[in-house]
Amino acid sequence: MIPAYVPGHSLLADRTVVVTAAAGAGIGAAVVRRCLEEDARAVVLGDIHKRRLDEALESLRDEFGASRVAAVLCDVTSSDQVDALLDAADPFGGVDVLVNNAGLGGTASILEMTDEQWSRVLDITLTGTMRCTRAAARRMVGRGGVIVNNASVVGWRAQEGQAHYAAAKAGVMALTRCSALDLAPHGIRVNAVSPSLAMHPFLAKVTSDEVLASLTAREAFGRAAEPWEVANVVTFLASDYSSYLTGEVVSVSSQHP
Repeated sequence: MIPAYVPGHSLLADRTVVVTAAAGAGIGAAVVRRCLEEDARAVVLGDIHKRRLDEALESLRDEFGASRVAAVLCDVTSSDQVDALLDAADPFGGVDVLVNNAGLGGTASILEMTDEQWSRVLDITLTGTMRCTRAAARRMVGRGGVIVNNASVVGWRAQEGQAHYAAAKAGVMALTRCSALDLAPHGIRVNAVSPSLAMHPFLAKVTSDEVLASLTAREAFGRAAEPWEVANVVTFLASDYSSYLTGEVVSVSSQHP
């Protein structure tokens, strides 16, 4: 049974949040909504899909007010576009929280995996997270801030056909731990969430029913997480409730071996 949606408690009041890959109906979109419900001063959405981004911006402005939401087309493989996304937070007082949600998956055996498949997944999922972390941290020096990365349980656990994605997500975990040490002297915290299975339309579109059923069977609750359940943990890590956490990877999972 899916639990009741948790109401906001002003955990992010007076903070400006930037979220990558935030259009659509997945974890990023759930994070944006959760941050606004937690009274963030403003949220800046980044995404590579213009139509979805425009639709998300219009809907969120209608619900939360035009003065609290902005959107920028952003491909995290481009440092220039990453800078433009973060610069869009300046009219709202500058970035206080960055949520690195952008990532790319796919299924391919290591026997057939091409260099292009490997490189694209790593460039978006791992190097893209590094680009955004680096750009945000440079803006946070002198003011402090929080960075939350989206990792995955496949960074810990093997899954057939996921060598590129698992390597990238394991890299996100290592990046989280090491950048946390680099940035702690500047009052910047860096943590990550590690979801197992969060159901949304895009995942259902690119994953077979058989694979989804197999993954769901491994969950203790017998169901996938709702994207907002992952977003709740992201919000916790972005808030002062986690003020002594840095370099941590928090598993958002009911999965068992």
